[in-house]
Formats: sequence, C-alpha cells, structure tokens
Amino acid sequence: MKTSDELLQKREVQAIIRLALAEDRFRSDATGRLVIPAHLESQAVLLSKADGVLSGIGVFATVFQRVDPSLKVDVRKTDGSKLKAGDKVAVVSGNTRSVLRAERTALNFVCHLSAVASATAVYVECIKGTKAQIADTRKTSAGQRLLEKYAVSCGGGKNHRMHLSDAILIKDNHIAALRNAGQSLGEIVSQAKKRNRRGLEIEVEVNSLSQAEEAVSSGADIVLLDNMSVDEMQAVVSKHRGRVRFEASGGITLQNLREVAETGVHIISIGALTHSVKVFDFSLEMM
Repeated sequence: MKTSDELLQKREVQAIIRLALAEDRFRSDATGRLVIPAHLESQAVLLSKADGVLSGIGVFATVFQRVDPSLKVDVRKTDGSKLKAGDKVAVVSGNTRSVLRAERTALNFVCHLSAVASATAVYVECIKGTKAQIADTRKTSAGQRLLEKYAVSCGGGKNHRMHLSDAILIKDNHIAALRNAGQSLGEIVSQAKKRNRRGLEIEVEVNSLSQAEEAVSSGADIVLLDNMSVDEMQAVVSKHRGRVRFEASGGITLQNLREVAETGVHIISIGALTHSVKVFDFSLEMM
C-alpha cells in the first residue's frame, strides 16, 4: 500500500484536487465574501459520525492548504486507522473565509474515500481465516481510480489491475470476438504468450466448467470464475488445485462471500467496493 505522502506526490492526484477546487470556484465564494469579515479567524474540527476506517486525510489537508497556504491542519488520525463515532480526526485553523471555501471539497474526498476503505474492511473481516484476498476492480469513478484504489488498500484489500497495461486479462468479449474469427481459447492464450514480451500475467475469464478446463489446460496464470455457483467454483478449484490461481467475481455479496472464500479461490474481486458505497459520515464543525 502506498503511504498518504506517496499518493499526494502523484501528479494525477494533484490534478484531481485542482479540478475539484476549480469545479467549486472557491475564489468566487459569494457567501464568504459578503457575509464573513475578511480578517476573522476560526478553528474547525473534523468529526467522525460513524464507525469505520479512515482514508483520504492527506487529501483533505491538501485541499485546505491549496485554498490558503496559511491554514493549519492538525491531523490526529492516519489513513487506515479505525474510527469510532465522535472521534476528532483533524483540526483546521486559520482564516474563516478560507476554511469555509475549502470545506465541501475536502469533505467530499474524505467522506468518499473513507466509505471505500470502510466497506473494504467489512469484506476483509468476513473472510478472515481463509486464504482468499479481497480485491477491487476497474469499476471506479472517472478520474479517481488512484484515490479509490488507495482507499481499498487502506481497508485491507488488494489492488487488481490499475489500468489496461498492468496485465493480460482475456475476458468474455475478447474470447467471443476471436472465436468468431476462428480461434479457440487455447490458441488465444498461446498467441498472448508468444507476444507477451513484458512477462505480464495472463488471466482468462470463464463462466462454465468446460471453459475453466480449457483455460487451465491452455497455461493461463489465473482463471477468473465469473458468475459461477459456489458448487461450480468448488469443483474447479478442487480439480486443479496447485496448477493455477483462481479469482472469483460476479454475484458475490456479503451473504455468500464466506462460502466463496472457502472454495479455495485466491482472489475475490468486488466492484461494489468502489462503485456502490454509501458515503461515510463526517462533519466539519466550528469550535
């Protein structure tokens, strides 16, 4: 897992923060300019309103300092920390107009990223004691993949592919298109191996027992069991244990997660970690 400082050094993350602030037009804050005295100073505390896992506190602090470098942000909890309702997570001090101009953008980041981390931690806890790992997917918010995948790692999850160049993942539409061109799955994997000069892992998505057999025989490094029943997963993993790694995905919820993990799969990828989380409840309150 990258540290918060390493994340903030990424140009992509700095660009996301700049875009979010530009979107809010903080320099044109009509309310602050017309209602708040220019030299008024304040302190505001970031309070956790729920139990969960913190992520994005470095981004939160950076937003305030981007709006006004003179603002002080006293961070009291680090990313990955377990939170309880009522915890004081950070205190922001300085010009009141500046604090209020940065408030919503900073909260948007820490609320969303802590939601991702907290959801991930629930899934990770559910499979504790098994050999499986919880992983994210590329089903992320446009432009925020680095932040969301960082949040998954804060919650104890594993990052799957960051982008299309990270690995060779032969999915159902790749297979369908090439089969229409007369290629078998074995030929598709063989061709990928020959052209794979970077030594990338080759993963193949399958949705039936026969396809799984073909993928294992073809020499794939990982076989992705997509939307298969627990019984089907169990049969495939038991038959080919030790020959290849298995990933499970599709139709997996907290209700069946433990069963899936106990089939012996190595990775369980969950798109909901990033695309369906409920925002984490923080408030920024003037002291």
